[in-house]
Amino acid sequence: MLDRKILTTSLATVVVGFLIISGIAPFDRLTWVMEVAPVLIALPVLAATRQRFPLTTLLYVLIAAHALVLIAGGTYSYARVPFGFWMQDILGTVRNPYDKIGHFMQGFVPALVAREILIRRSHLAGRKMTAFLCVCIAMAISASYELIEWGAALWLGQGAEEFLGTQGDPWDTQSDMLMALIGSSTAIALLANWHDRQLARLAGTPENASNA
Repeated sequence: MLDRKILTTSLATVVVGFLIISGIAPFDRLTWVMEVAPVLIALPVLAATRQRFPLTTLLYVLIAAHALVLIAGGTYSYARVPFGFWMQDILGTVRNPYDKIGHFMQGFVPALVAREILIRRSHLAGRKMTAFLCVCIAMAISASYELIEWGAALWLGQGAEEFLGTQGDPWDTQSDMLMALIGSSTAIALLANWHDRQLARLAGTPENASNA
C-alpha cells in the first residue's frame, strides 16, 4: 500500500503542478477555465474519497493522463496545441487533430470509471451488460459535453471559437462523439481483464473489503 500511496501522491503532484503552470499565462483565460474545469472538479472529489472509496491504480493513472490532456488543451486551446501540429504534419490532416485525443480520452477514461463503480457497488451482474452500459455512460457524458459546448457558443457568440475548437469543421460534433465511442469501446475491450485483476487485489485488502 505504501508504493500505491507514493504513486497516487506523485500523480496528484504532477497534475497540480502542470495545472498551476498552465494557469500562469494561458492563450485565453476564459477558455482555460472552461477546459480545465473537469480537472478542478475531479481533484477535490478524488481527494475527498481516497480513504472511503480508493480507486484502482490503473484508474488513477488514466485519470491523471486525461487531466494532462485537458490541461494542455486549456493552455494553448485545442487548435493550437504543439503536439497536435506535429500530428497534423505526420498524418497530413487539414486541421490540428489534438482535440480528437481529448474526445478519445473522454470516452476511454469515463468508461473505466463507470465500470469500476458499477462492479464494486454490485449494481450489475454480467460482463456483457456491464460493458454495454459503460460505453453508454461514456457516450452520455460525451453528448452532455457537446451540449455544454453548444450552450457556450450561444452564450459567448464568436468568443466561444477557442473553446469549441471546431476549426471550421461542420461535422466536428459528430466526429467528437465518434472518438468518444472509439475510446470507450477500446478501453473496455483492451483493459477489462487487467482492470478485473486490479479490482480483485483492491477488494482483498482489509480496508477496502467493504467496497468490493
